Amino acid sequence: MTHGPFLGMPEEMPLLGHGTLYEKVVMTRCALITGAAGLIGHYLVRNGPRWAPGWEVRGLSRADLDLTDQRAVEQVWKVIKPSAVVHCAALSRTKDCERDPQEARRNNVDATVGLACRSEDIPFVFLSSGEVFDGKAGWYRETDDPNPINAYGQTKFEAEQRVLENPRHTVVRIVLTAGTSLNGDRSFVEDMSRAAKSGKAIMLYGDEFRCPLPAGVIARAVWEVVNRGATGLYHLGGRDRLSRWEIGQALLPWYPELRGHLFEGVSSDHAGAPRPPDLSLNCDRLQALLSFSIPGFRAWLQNRMQREGDLWDYESTLA
Repeated sequence: MTHGPFLGMPEEMPLLGHGTLYEKVVMTRCALITGAAGLIGHYLVRNGPRWAPGWEVRGLSRADLDLTDQRAVEQVWKVIKPSAVVHCAALSRTKDCERDPQEARRNNVDATVGLACRSEDIPFVFLSSGEVFDGKAGWYRETDDPNPINAYGQTKFEAEQRVLENPRHTVVRIVLTAGTSLNGDRSFVEDMSRAAKSGKAIMLYGDEFRCPLPAGVIARAVWEVVNRGATGLYHLGGRDRLSRWEIGQALLPWYPELRGHLFEGVSSDHAGAPRPPDLSLNCDRLQALLSFSIPGFRAWLQNRMQREGDLWDYESTLA
């Protein structure tokens, strides 16, 4: 049995507090997904029946629970009694973290540590970021030393260290995710599409490299990590090392509104928070555990069998 975020559960079930969480839980293995209204959390909840049929999936969004409120978290924990946790919730926009590093630390470090401590004896998967690296090298392995250059990367690295103190727990680093979010404002492709439709020019750096992946691929991989009981540190990125400009060009056939709005630039023109130039990840360690091949971004787009449905999720006809 799989449920989405709490707001979508049956109406006859009794509520807790202000009507956001349910007291009645089914006595089965429960996997709790934080950040369920975010991009990857949404895909994890939605794809639970397919990739994790043995789990009852419970999604928590920010509207359901403030993860920085430890008293509220404790109350919810006693009700849900999760058997596994996938922690996706974060303050993830780099500019927001730079603007308020203390708030970033509360959300990305303190909340993560609180959840990890409550998950001491159960699997706990923390979604981290390639932003823990400075981006000077590229094709980073799990054994490479982090050196974050912005507040977001620093808070993610601090949280990783605390999570990995428990040998039962897992950290999965990701980089750039394409997908369709509930509110249409969580994915870089959504940001680009919205900017183009409003008539804005979009500057894409030809010397800033990432290894993007569809959110559906990340969801499938994370569920396999949970199902296999894999622990420790893993990298999860696409096979293609692409510049921001190359990513934009690959999107044009699927997002025609971008035509005429994309312009190539160089990272030296960037005036915002520091951004690592190359966050390509070596994913051999995780690939060895998975039942499917991690795709490249270009191949994913080229191999689509039909245009219907979500471009960034697995179709029923795909393995």
